Amino acid sequence: MNQAHSATATAGAPTRAAMPQTDPASERPADRLHALVMAQLDDDQAQDIVSIPLAGKSSIADYMVIAAGRSTRQVAAMAQKLAERVKKEGFGAARVEGLPAADWVLIDAGDVVVHLFRPEVRSFYNLERMWGFGDEKPAAEGAA
Repeated sequence: MNQAHSATATAGAPTRAAMPQTDPASERPADRLHALVMAQLDDDQAQDIVSIPLAGKSSIADYMVIAAGRSTRQVAAMAQKLAERVKKEGFGAARVEGLPAADWVLIDAGDVVVHLFRPEVRSFYNLERMWGFGDEKPAAEGAA
C-alpha cells in the first residue's frame, strides 16, 4: 500500500479498496466521481491524500479531497490532468481556480471538490481541521 492510500486510511475516510465491491452502474455518480478523483491523484503521486465525506453535512459537495504536490509544477500538472480526466469521463467541465500560481489549486467538479496544495501552504491553511468535523488528522503532522 503506498503512502497516499495509507494517509487516507489513517484519516478515517474509506479508500477504494476498503469499500464493498458493487456493480459500478448502481453506484451514485458522486461515488464514481470520487473514485475517479482518488485514482487519478494516486496515479499522479499526490501526497497525503485525505478524503472528507460531506454528504449530509454540507450542501456544497458530497466529498472534499485534499492533497499535496511536491512543487508548484506538480500541483499544476495534477490539477490540469484531473480536470481533463473528469471531463473525458463524462462528468462535465470542472472549474479550476489558482492554476497560475499553483500554491493552492481548487478543482470544483460538482459533487467532489479537490484542493491541491504545496505542503507549506497546506500546513498554513489546514483545511482538514476546518472541514474534518473532528475525524481527520492535522495536515502539518510530521511535516514542517
